[in-house]
Amino acid sequence: QVQLVESGGGLVQPGGSLRLSCVASGFTFSVFTMNWYRQSPGKERELVASISGAGRTTNYADSVKGRFTISRDNAKNTVNLQMNSLKPEDTAVYYCNVYFGRARWGQGTQVTVSS
Repeated sequence: QVQLVESGGGLVQPGGSLRLSCVASGFTFSVFTMNWYRQSPGKERELVASISGAGRTTNYADSVKGRFTISRDNAKNTVNLQMNSLKPEDTAVYYCNVYFGRARWGQGTQVTVSS
């Protein structure tokens, strides 16, 4: 059974940082590309960052390039999202994702950027 469990969200001031983590189970983690998505009220869910199975290839949405860094630890079945220089428009629920047969999602973690 595939499980994705996110943690690390919270309230942060503009310009601040947060680190999100996602622990995965139920599949061979190191084989699969892992993704972080986000969704804010009234908007579609958008892809924020992706990382290949071995961690050699990463991709970012234009809106977060240079501020966010995705990484993974295959020994711990964990994917992380380091978010720096946060802006109010980064406020959203952030979801960990993997395509294993079909799209699989965690429960999400709320990130709020506000003064």
